[in-house]
Amino acid sequence: MPISTAPTTISATELIERYSVLLLDAYGVLVHGGGALPGAATFVERLKRSGKPYFILTNDAAKLPATAAARYRGFGLDIEPERIISAGILLKDYFAAQGLAGKRCQVLGPADSVRYVEMAGGEAVTPGEDFDVLVVADESGFPFLETVDTVLSSLFARIDRHLPPELILVNPDLIFPTAAAGFGLAAGSIALILEAALHLRYPDRNELRFTRLGKPHPWAFEAALQRVGSRDMVMIGDQLETDIRGANAFGIDSALVTGGVSGAALTLSPGGPRPRYVVESLLA
Repeated sequence: MPISTAPTTISATELIERYSVLLLDAYGVLVHGGGALPGAATFVERLKRSGKPYFILTNDAAKLPATAAARYRGFGLDIEPERIISAGILLKDYFAAQGLAGKRCQVLGPADSVRYVEMAGGEAVTPGEDFDVLVVADESGFPFLETVDTVLSSLFARIDRHLPPELILVNPDLIFPTAAAGFGLAAGSIALILEAALHLRYPDRNELRFTRLGKPHPWAFEAALQRVGSRDMVMIGDQLETDIRGANAFGIDSALVTGGVSGAALTLSPGGPRPRYVVESLLA
């Protein structure tokens, strides 16, 4: 829902008490590239003791829920696979709706990204092979420049043969927080590069754009709603453009954790996404 007033500072404990269902981003809220963030383990334990439903709504499409849960456990976070709604899960319904089962798919991402595509009914092919669908899932798992160059050349070749492929961006994130307060480019940045190249070569082909599945788009929020049947939810995230914008558009409340991608000093642009709450720490 649109928020016009200044966000209210609230504690993590108050959020647990106030809402029936809690939705959490992963990177920048619970973890970074090297481990758990301060207060994350305590917060997850408080959630579990509350008995309230909670889900990790993550744009990460590089890990199956079981893989992600095992990684979280290694960080001291006891999160079950069934609590994880990743953008990769959304591929199954999208493939079914678009009739993409059995199509040849070029997948940018590691092995679990490929597995998501196969579980959705796609046939994964290696770079350089012809494909019907390009799925940009993650920035890892492949030699970056060589693979992107090969994919771009294949895209141009198919379009020149009047056979434009389906373009799917699973994770729309542009950047993500890494260890030691660093940042990295995410899958959404790869899609922007490819879209810019397509626009340069085919300036009148506005349809040559990626369909984006993850936040801020509604499908992950809809998946959570289907599991609990209640809109008394709050989305806790660190990115204004994905977590907060997506929650607001879906009509649920949102809380921004400062210090992640949005930074410790919160700046809200006029007309931009605005959280209902600001959470300065998960420890409180």
